[in-house]
Amino acid sequence: MHVVFGTGPLGLAVMRALRRGGKRVRVVNRSGRAEAPPGVEVVAADATDRAAARRVCAGAAVVYHCAMAPYAQWPAKLPAIMAGIMEGAASAGARLVYGDNLYAYGQVSGPLTEDLPYRPVSPNGRVRALVATMLMEAHGRGEVPATIGRASDFFGPHVRLSKMGDRVFIPVLRGRAAQVLGDPDVPHTYTFIDDFARALVTLGERPEALGQVWHVPSAETLTTRRFVEMVCAEAGAPMRLAAAPRLGIAFLALFDPTMRAVQDQLYESEQPFLVDHSKYARAFGGAATPHREAIRVTLQWYRGSLHTSG
Repeated sequence: MHVVFGTGPLGLAVMRALRRGGKRVRVVNRSGRAEAPPGVEVVAADATDRAAARRVCAGAAVVYHCAMAPYAQWPAKLPAIMAGIMEGAASAGARLVYGDNLYAYGQVSGPLTEDLPYRPVSPNGRVRALVATMLMEAHGRGEVPATIGRASDFFGPHVRLSKMGDRVFIPVLRGRAAQVLGDPDVPHTYTFIDDFARALVTLGERPEALGQVWHVPSAETLTTRRFVEMVCAEAGAPMRLAAAPRLGIAFLALFDPTMRAVQDQLYESEQPFLVDHSKYARAFGGAATPHREAIRVTLQWYRGSLHTSG
């Protein structure tokens, strides 16, 4: 049994990857409702309730932590979510695979590699560093066998609130300007959500992955402008791009906690942001999906979503 906490875009992508591999899957969220195919068990549980986490992890061989909280609430909620999922996995004797981002490293000059120290510069970065440290320390104490897979800003089916989400794909499909953050002409690594999910499944299968951090495969790094050009070309739409001004974001951040958290991470979009996944490639192989193919899949999902929603 493979247990996936969270039915956001990453949890759903992990579920799909596991089902393609013929695995028994149980997905867990607070509501007990999810967009899941027949054969996938969907159960309701609050990951911060340790007794509930133990219950839903019963019989698991691998547990995937893809659960999340609202962006502005990460500092308050992520430690308790991690603690509950750790206890659930430990009680089942299961491996725990954590799907993480890159905030913990802070502002880095040069490519991001797994051996960088944690030097977060924002509250969300600090809590990401904290929960990753919690997990690796628990692994070191022999409490739960664990590994961490980290991705850059991701895109793909169901990914709506990312830098390459609704503010890019929906305007392009409507012939309007894609809305981006920061400098669109600096290189930036973007990760396809299905590549992230496949990598997490691989990490759960391979005992040599345990006790380590891995950067998951991403297609070639390019500028945000070039990425949007590819989206427009695949959509058959004119190339139109608008970058949100820093002053505008700063003004909104005065009133909106979510925009304040976005402002804290703007450095990722204002300087080259290159993620090195060569460690993963050497250990496990597996090429990333080419950007054009990934963009095509994403556009197909958005077209279906927009048609359904009217």
